[in-house]
Amino acid sequence: MTDKTIHPDTLHRWVADLFLAAGSSANEAKLTADHLVLSNLSGHDSHGVGMVPRYVKSIAAGELVLNTDVEVVTDTGSLLVIDAHRGIGQSVTHQAMAIAIKRAKDTGVCVMGLRNSHHLGRVGHWAEQAVEEGLISVHFTNAVSQHWVAPYGGAEARFVTNPFTVGIPRPASDGGPILLDFATSAIAQGKVRVAYNAQKHTPEGALIDHEGFPTTNPGVLFEPVNGRIGALTTMAAHKGYALAMVCELLGAALTGGSVTIPKNQPKAGVWNNMLTIVFDPARFGTQNAFEVSTREFVEWVKSARLSEGHDEILMPGDPERKSRIARASALPIDAGTIAEMDAAAETVKSLSGKGPGRCQR
Repeated sequence: MTDKTIHPDTLHRWVADLFLAAGSSANEAKLTADHLVLSNLSGHDSHGVGMVPRYVKSIAAGELVLNTDVEVVTDTGSLLVIDAHRGIGQSVTHQAMAIAIKRAKDTGVCVMGLRNSHHLGRVGHWAEQAVEEGLISVHFTNAVSQHWVAPYGGAEARFVTNPFTVGIPRPASDGGPILLDFATSAIAQGKVRVAYNAQKHTPEGALIDHEGFPTTNPGVLFEPVNGRIGALTTMAAHKGYALAMVCELLGAALTGGSVTIPKNQPKAGVWNNMLTIVFDPARFGTQNAFEVSTREFVEWVKSARLSEGHDEILMPGDPERKSRIARASALPIDAGTIAEMDAAAETVKSLSGKGPGRCQR
């Protein structure tokens, strides 16, 4: 299908208007639109506006609760457990991170468990929230939905894409923050959805079919054969699988959230639980050495001879910065995703009597 291009501001207004029509407050609608559109700007269409139809299905099913305030249920000073009560992730996670950031500034470090959030989007967004305050953050996140990822050595799915994320502040003059943010699956499930809607193949080694054989057909996740679907593989084979397990246990089991087993599977929503460690690097008393050593090491790494097909060695976070520049005036959205978004707008209109209309160029 042919991609359309939409100006980010136009897309932002449409997303905000949709959630306003669905019942969100102005602030919640803005936070949600900010996050989703920035994901597209950053090159992560899997976590961008294409998630709107899934959110609307969750609202219609009564699983996603709009206009929710988080609740601090455990507070021991530097350790917090926060319950999101199934609120929209872009709002409740913003609230939870603000609490953790303030506590880290007060005490030097905060270990925060967030549980029962609806899909909280691109986790790198939350690392950036901390980095903007000069803090380092580490995130272990699980997801509870339909099972999409097979364990290493397995031929069927048992968990979801469980991302691991780290944000490290770095002066803009040195290139900006170091931002590591990746799914522990070979690719994110949302990237398979984007490929499926665009009628494109996925990379080699990312998927297995319903019988456990490798495939590049994204339809294996969405078109059951004899009642069975395929699965994503883990990144880096056994290493990605092991890290996914750690994200599940620290992000969900430890925080009191739901682990990804059949009895916890929602009807339409996606639940996230996340363990976040936020700390102030200045409290180590090594800030100048930290900045100098980081600069020197980055320069050393980037000085390596380039391999064939590469014109630059990038740092984690560089691809997103480059994408935001390249996509600043036009976001590509495939026709299949546009159709799903228009259908979501009609669903909102049927529920509330109002909606944003069709998503136009």
